[in-house]
Formats: sequence, C-alpha cells, structure tokens
Amino acid sequence: MKPLLEARALSVHFPVRGTSMSGDSRLLRAVDGVDIEIGAGETLGIVGESGCGKTTLGRAILRLLEPTGGSIRFDGMDVTRATGAALAPLRKSVQAVFQDPFGSLNPRMRVSDIIGEPLRNLGWPRPRISARVAEVMEIVGLPPEYASRHPHAFSGGQRQRIGIARALAPSPRLIVCDEAVSALDVSIQAQILNLLKDIQRDFGVAYLFVSHNLAVVRHLSHRVAVMYLGRIVELCDEGRLYTAPLHPYTTALLSAVPEPDPERPNRPVVLEGDLPSPIDPPPGCTFHTRCPVAKPDCRATAPALREIEPGRFVRCHFPGSFRQAEVTS
Repeated sequence: MKPLLEARALSVHFPVRGTSMSGDSRLLRAVDGVDIEIGAGETLGIVGESGCGKTTLGRAILRLLEPTGGSIRFDGMDVTRATGAALAPLRKSVQAVFQDPFGSLNPRMRVSDIIGEPLRNLGWPRPRISARVAEVMEIVGLPPEYASRHPHAFSGGQRQRIGIARALAPSPRLIVCDEAVSALDVSIQAQILNLLKDIQRDFGVAYLFVSHNLAVVRHLSHRVAVMYLGRIVELCDEGRLYTAPLHPYTTALLSAVPEPDPERPNRPVVLEGDLPSPIDPPPGCTFHTRCPVAKPDCRATAPALREIEPGRFVRCHFPGSFRQAEVTS
C-alpha cells in the first residue's frame, strides 16, 4: 500500500552571508537529506532539540518553504516544485495547527470567519461554509455561541481548539501539528491530545506531529523519527523506540523524560558540549562531539541511515552500544 505522504532526500538549506573568513555566504543545512513516509490515518512524530530542523521539515512538507533538494509526493502526486493552481490539491488536503494559539489567530476576525477562511479560499459557497463551520465547532467542543466572538475572549486551550477546527474544516487527509500543545498547561495539553486522537479515530486523518517533548509524542504517535542537526538518526514504531532505543542521542533524550515510578528513578544522560552549528557541522557522524561512546570510526566516516530490523532505521556505526554500556555499568 503506497504512503499518503512520501519525502525522499528532502533538504532545506539557507544561505547565511558573511559567515566565512572571506565574508562569503555559507549554507545553514536546516534539513539535510530526510526520508519519511506517512500512511493514511497514521501519526509520525518528529522529535529533537531546538534547532534540529523539525519545524523546518514540517513547513517544507506544507510547501511554506521551498525545498532545496529531494522530492515530496502526496497521494502519488509530485508536489516538490508545484506552484499556483497545481498546489490546490495539496492546500485542500494538507493543513496545519501551529504552536502559538495566540499569534496564529487573527484578532480582528470572528471565530466563524477564522474557521471558514480556508473554505473561502477554496471557493466554497457561503451557505455551505456556515454549515461546515458549525459542524467542526461541534467536533472540537466549541459551543455555537462562540462563533461570533473574537480570539481575545478565549483561553489558550480554547484558541487551540479554534485552530484545530480551522485545520479540520476542509476535511484534510494530513495535518501538520507544529508544537501544537507546547504553549499550553499540562492538563490542557492532555485534553488537546485526546481531541486529536478522537479526530483521527473518527475521520482517519494522518498527522505529522512535531514536538520536543517525547512524552507528548508517545501519547499520539504510531512511529517516531528522532532528528539531530537536520537528519533523522532513528526511526521506528513508538514501542521499540521508547523501550529499547538504539541511537545514543535517543537514549539521552529518553533519559530526561520524568519517570512516574518511584522504584525506577531517572538517571539523566548529560550530553557534553553544545549543539554544533548546522552551518559548520562536525565531520563524520555529526553527533560524535557529544556522544558518550564515540569511536575513531565515528569521527572519520558519516554513518548512513540503515534498516537494521524490519521498519527500524538507525544512523549509527554502533547501534545499541550506549544502552548496552549503561546496562553493564
């Protein structure tokens, strides 16, 4: 069965002027050769530190940013370089929920106009727009009387429900959620995550779920991709990734997730050094400067992302070595 979304060798590079000794521009490799697939009704989580390229990846998938290289196919159609009318199927079928529930809504517009905006852009007639706005407001748990109000009248969680209703209005097949709950209180996060799960169950929508919070990603995702300096370093189903990570970076990230069991206290892995610059990444494995088990091969040769088990991909010369060292120490 073919994937709903397929990105191959996807790259997004930005020229940065005056970054070399001569003053010439160099490239910031925000996304550097990423391969992902998302099936219909599936959630792929993207996790990593700030600056790893996960938001840029989501915006490239939305075609809000122009890819530098690689390809994007949606439902079998190549949309990598599509423009104008050729992008219309993507605009209808792929929507977004943004991080900031305050800044992502126009304060001058009423809720009904905000939710109906993508439908107007797609040329829907007014009576049909009104009916669909009422329908999606009910789906996301917004009372009908909220339709005439402006965003300032609502809490952060309610505003994010408005953003979800706007994304859901044109009946998309894929929604890109860019840190969609990170600005909300923990209790409100749980409500929004449960709402997204209910929407997926009822309507079969797929999600590309971008977050720095591994606990949040696990709650919603079927598969998880871990990014570091613009590249995916581990990708597999959430069960194997969270219980038996193979890349040292994944192990370090998971060690920082609070453990609710008092009999299993956390032992956070402290990574030495700062995140390298994507303008001047280290040679070889880009993680070797911070890796607790780096070997000479890691400094000399960049590992490929390889499938070491069915459906499990790791970019590491010695997958699992750090976890094994932790167990034996």
